[in-house]
Amino acid sequence: MPGTTGADGSAGQDTYDVIVLGAGPTGENVADRAHALGLSAVIVESELVGGECSYWACMPSKALLRPVTARADARRVPGLHQAASAPLDTKAVLAHRDAYASHWKDDGQVQWLDSAGIDFVRGRARLDGPRRVVVATDGGERALTARHAVAVCTGSRAVLPDLPGLTAARPWTSREATSARSVPPRLVVVGGGVVGVEMATAWRALGSAVTLLVRGGGLLPKMEPFAGELVCEALTEAGAVVRTGTSVTAVRREMPNGPATVVLDGGEQIVADEVLFATGRAPRTDDLGLETVGLEPGSWLEVDDTCRVRGVADGWLYGVGDVNHRALLTHQGKYQARIAGAAIAARAQGTTDLDTGRWGAHAATADLAAVPQVVFTDPEVASVGLTAAEAERAGHRTRVVDYDLGNVAGAGLYADGYRGRARMIVDLDREVLLGVTFVGPAVGELLHSATVAVAGEVPLARLWHAVPSYPTISEVWLRLLETYRG
Repeated sequence: MPGTTGADGSAGQDTYDVIVLGAGPTGENVADRAHALGLSAVIVESELVGGECSYWACMPSKALLRPVTARADARRVPGLHQAASAPLDTKAVLAHRDAYASHWKDDGQVQWLDSAGIDFVRGRARLDGPRRVVVATDGGERALTARHAVAVCTGSRAVLPDLPGLTAARPWTSREATSARSVPPRLVVVGGGVVGVEMATAWRALGSAVTLLVRGGGLLPKMEPFAGELVCEALTEAGAVVRTGTSVTAVRREMPNGPATVVLDGGEQIVADEVLFATGRAPRTDDLGLETVGLEPGSWLEVDDTCRVRGVADGWLYGVGDVNHRALLTHQGKYQARIAGAAIAARAQGTTDLDTGRWGAHAATADLAAVPQVVFTDPEVASVGLTAAEAERAGHRTRVVDYDLGNVAGAGLYADGYRGRARMIVDLDREVLLGVTFVGPAVGELLHSATVAVAGEVPLARLWHAVPSYPTISEVWLRLLETYRG
């Protein structure tokens, strides 16, 4: 049975079935699943219970973006255009963001752990050999031992490039971009991935003069090319400056509270009040004591489909969520946590024949075949599974089917001048979907139907019998199937 451990790391039971490092959504779900299956669990966190998603990523960023997309939608509806033309109420938007970030307090999350029967130690954890964790708390050092498993769920952090003057210039990362207390008059965003385009969208709508600098040839490079093209068009129409094929060589800020200067590869200089670097992530594993179990500090953790770390004797160490680099998304981390929790419990109960086949109960197959993602820009981008290029590289024999979302009756009713596009990737050998992408206002709510179709490997012949309601945007499914059949 679990012991009693206070939020201050006060003494309690020192041996648990499962020790979880990191109390973000992934860690919470590993501990909850293991506990629900009869194991004792303790979770260790050095920052806020709830993790990156709750305070510096998903929740605050989407709270900033929802007023932006709602106003944009209203502007496209007859009878609302004039009423929605006023600037956003910045104070109200930031207050809305603060509320969804729980004002950066984790009392409610700590209470949930207690109600779920999961012990909690607040402090900095390090592995100290097999199944052993040492936690530095305000009350001193505490040693914990796991009977069955230690799960590393410490997530990832933003990476800053090694550029002259950058550290002294105090750039924004995703944390500062989602928690800023005021609107910077001029904002330079470096990076054209999800964080870059979402934050460019939010802060431009709140009044910043935004310049988006992208080293590659377009935005959202991991998605279908048309997704980045449509988002780029919309950002430009909103007044942002988008520059591709551009590299930053230095950043300097002469005065602590003064403007920053961004130097480009051609020598050009751009002056801004804040500079956001959204240029990648690294695992939070550099100070976890990985070397005590034969692993490289600071490395991504290579895992099997049960999320058990490869190369660790006796198979007691798990890496779940961002740290394993399979799919750096909150919902995928929670999915992996459910898989890993079930696998940990099964092994603890002596099960040797786990269900690890494709789509098995103990296999995180969706990480490889059906990862869904929504980019909350205007227009939204929603995708699941493989892109056309990924399917081709994987050797599939495919057909790409595109349809103009603006030609769907429900889209026209949703907004005047609706612009969007849908694509499905058909596996011609099995006649199932390998991937689907939607771009357009409100397409995020279309995504789960696509996820079910891809993960369920639903034959196209059966999809003909899934009748979309008229007149909704989801009628695009019928139009895609009609286009496929010709």
